Amino acid sequence: MNHPQQPREYDAVLGGNSPSLEGAAVLGGIEGVKLRLQNPDAKVRIAALEQAVNYGEQGLDLVIAGLKDESWDIQNAAYLILSDKTEPRIKQILQDPYKLGFKLEQIEVVTVDDEDNEFDDEFDDFIFKSDKVGEFQYEIGEYQFIIHRQPRIARYFMEYLGNGVTLEMAAIPGGTFMMGSPENEEGRRDSENPQHQVTVPGFFMGKYPVTQAQYQAIMGTNPSFFKGSNRPVESVSWHDAVKFCEKLSQRTGKTYRLPSEAEWEYACRAGTTTPFHFGKTITTHLANYNYDNGNHSYTYGVGNDSYIYGFGIEGITTVVGSFGVANNFGLYDMHGNVSEWCQDNWHSNYKGAPTDGSAWLNNISSSDEYLMRGGSCLFGSLTCRSACRYDDYLADDGSFYIGFRVVCSGAART
Repeated sequence: MNHPQQPREYDAVLGGNSPSLEGAAVLGGIEGVKLRLQNPDAKVRIAALEQAVNYGEQGLDLVIAGLKDESWDIQNAAYLILSDKTEPRIKQILQDPYKLGFKLEQIEVVTVDDEDNEFDDEFDDFIFKSDKVGEFQYEIGEYQFIIHRQPRIARYFMEYLGNGVTLEMAAIPGGTFMMGSPENEEGRRDSENPQHQVTVPGFFMGKYPVTQAQYQAIMGTNPSFFKGSNRPVESVSWHDAVKFCEKLSQRTGKTYRLPSEAEWEYACRAGTTTPFHFGKTITTHLANYNYDNGNHSYTYGVGNDSYIYGFGIEGITTVVGSFGVANNFGLYDMHGNVSEWCQDNWHSNYKGAPTDGSAWLNNISSSDEYLMRGGSCLFGSLTCRSACRYDDYLADDGSFYIGFRVVCSGAART
């Protein structure tokens, strides 16, 4: 006799290879679930995973297999489904990165909504949690906006650097994106032109900028002005950052390096096309940038000359990840805190730039000028944009707002 909560083998379920649920064929039992998991439409496959758990151990095995699916949407769905299960073997799989080949971690991805007609008529003095889960409403002066936080799953592997110091590396899937900024983007610079399509192979990138503890563990020194083991290391030159990567590679047996500029922007955007990975607007609730820096002293993206002050840190670095703002790839602090060195030499625009994600080296005018990305605690909101590039920084410059993060290509996921 069948368990009342378990479908029978001849029960009808959606199956087939139709691109939509509405047009799917009708098949029976777990075989129908398996067929739906071959469907190219991610929504159909996610629906199949949700139903698979009703088929006992066989169904759970299908969901577990989804953790290693090529599609991150499928991986995320599988993890969220399994995270609600109480079976010991499920909990062991989710907690053991060696069985998964990597560490899965639930993160909160932030998006900002600044449409006035979507807000309540009255706000408290500054902030309150709305009735919707993961949603907070803010008011600064006359400007109102909503910050949404939604769960997602990121993949990391860990490097153990000794004395309890670890380095987490996020898996960045390969893909194609438009590099540079559109002509109508506020604060756009000529160096962000022309927008061009770039295809980037998959790689791993530091979850955070390199911290002072990590730098100390590899280099045996800490040059930072604002001390703190979990603050980003700063006051490092391009040559210092390259040397760190070389020593880290020797320590781990993997190849670490600085990101190419294309890899950095691709990883920062994480599938988005807006000025910031969380939307069209940035505020000092979301990132550490200087809110009192000349014309850049305001919240970005509010509208014509209607910028509103935030509450910045005024030129001081903060502990990495302290804003709790991750992008879709599980990267933190991509906007603000410290500027980050890239591999590339400086070029004044993208004419002739590589389209394969590689670094653009050997600038004719100067081989000692490299570039940085990401804004910093010293600069204003415009420089925090995903597309913004920094020019004229010499390789030996190590100002207190300059740090870096590392990438690793072809690393084993252990």
